[in-house]
Amino acid sequence: MNKIYKILHDTCYICMKELKNVLKDQGVLMFLILVPIAYPILYSWIYNNEMTREVPVAVVDLSHSHTSREFTRMLDASPDTKVAVRCNSLAEAKECIGRGEAYGAVYFPEDFQTKLNRMEQTHVGVYCDMSLMLAYKAIFQTCTAIQGNMNSRIQIELSGNHTDREDEISTKPLDFEEVPIFNNTAGYGNFIIPGVLMLIIQQTLLLGVGMAAGTAREKNNYGFLVPVDRHYRGVMRIIWGKSLAYFMIYMVMGTYLLCAVPYMFNFISLVSWKSLMPFILPYLLACIFFSMTISALMRYRENVMLLVVFSSVPLLFMSGVSWPQSNIPSFWQGVSWLFPSTFGIRGFVRMNSMGATLEDISTEYHALWIQTVVYFVLAHEVYRFQIGKARKGIKEKLLKLRSKETEKDKATIG
Repeated sequence: MNKIYKILHDTCYICMKELKNVLKDQGVLMFLILVPIAYPILYSWIYNNEMTREVPVAVVDLSHSHTSREFTRMLDASPDTKVAVRCNSLAEAKECIGRGEAYGAVYFPEDFQTKLNRMEQTHVGVYCDMSLMLAYKAIFQTCTAIQGNMNSRIQIELSGNHTDREDEISTKPLDFEEVPIFNNTAGYGNFIIPGVLMLIIQQTLLLGVGMAAGTAREKNNYGFLVPVDRHYRGVMRIIWGKSLAYFMIYMVMGTYLLCAVPYMFNFISLVSWKSLMPFILPYLLACIFFSMTISALMRYRENVMLLVVFSSVPLLFMSGVSWPQSNIPSFWQGVSWLFPSTFGIRGFVRMNSMGATLEDISTEYHALWIQTVVYFVLAHEVYRFQIGKARKGIKEKLLKLRSKETEKDKATIG
C-alpha cells in the first residue's frame, strides 16, 4: 500500500508540476491555451460569410475580339466578380495582384478568336491568388459558369436545330438540379473548418509539449529532459503525470473547439455527445503521447515551431478533407497514418457534417486506439532512455568530482 501511495503521490506531484510550468511559461501558455481559444475564432470569422461578392479581377485580353469582350462583360456582370484592372500582359497582371488591386487574372491569348473561327478548341487562362480561398472560389466558379454558357451557345449554333426544344435537348439532355449534400450552403467554412479544428488540437499540443521539453532541457544543468528529482524516478509515473496534466487542459480546450466554435458561427454540427466523447478520448490520448514522443527530439524551444509550420498544411491535405483521399498516392497515405490528425479529421468530419455514428467510423476509431497504444509504448521507451541517460551522466559527473577530490588530497599529503 505504501508503494502504491508513493506512485500515486509522485504522479500527482508531476501533474501539478507540469500544470504550474504551463502557467509560468508564457510560450507554453500561449500555445496550449491562448492559441486554441483565439485562432479558431479568427479563422472561422474570416470564412463565416461563406462567399464573397465583387472580387476584383485583372483581365489580359490579347485577342481583342468580340467573344473575349463578351466573356469580359459577363465576368463583370456576375455578382461574385468585377473587372477591376485591364492589363497588357500577364506580368503586369501579376504586379496588380501583388499590390492587392486584384485577386486573380483572366488571360485571353492572341489566337483565341482565330481558333474559334477554325472550329478548334481554344483556352481561357484563369490565374488566382490562393491566399484567400473564398476569392479563388468566386473567380474560378464564375469563369467556369461563363465558359459553360458560351460552350452551350456554340453547340446550339453548330447543331442546326429548328426548335427551342431541340436546342434544350442538345445542350442539356438530362434535366437535373444540383443539391449539395452535407454542405447545404456550399460554403468553404462548413467544408474546411471541422478538419482545421481537429488539426489545431494536435498541432498546439505538439507546440506546447515540445516547447516545455525544450525549456526543461535548457533549465537542467546537465541538459537532460527529465529533471533530477526523487519524484521522477519511475517512467510510468512521469508519463501518466505529464499526460494527465495535458489531458485535463485539452478536455476543456477540445470541448470548446469542437462544440462551442461551430455553435458560435452557426456551422453544420450533426454530432451528438454520446458519439463525440468516446471518439475524442483516444484522439486526445494519441495526440498527447505522440507529442511526448516527438518532444524528445526537441533540444531547444524554437525547434518545434519549425516542425509544426512545415507539417500543418501537408497534414491537412493528407487527411483527405481538402484533397480527395482516393487521389493521394499510396506512399503518402502510409505516411499520413503516422499522425493522429489523419484519422481524427476523417472521423470527426463524418460525424460532424454527415451525421455518422461511432459504428460508421469504426476504422478511424480503432486506428486512434492503436496509435494511442503505439505512441504510449514509444513515449515510455523515450523517457526510460532519458532517465538512463540522466543517471549515467550524473554518475560520470560524480566520478569526475571524486577523482578531482582524490587528486587534491594526494597533492595536500605530498
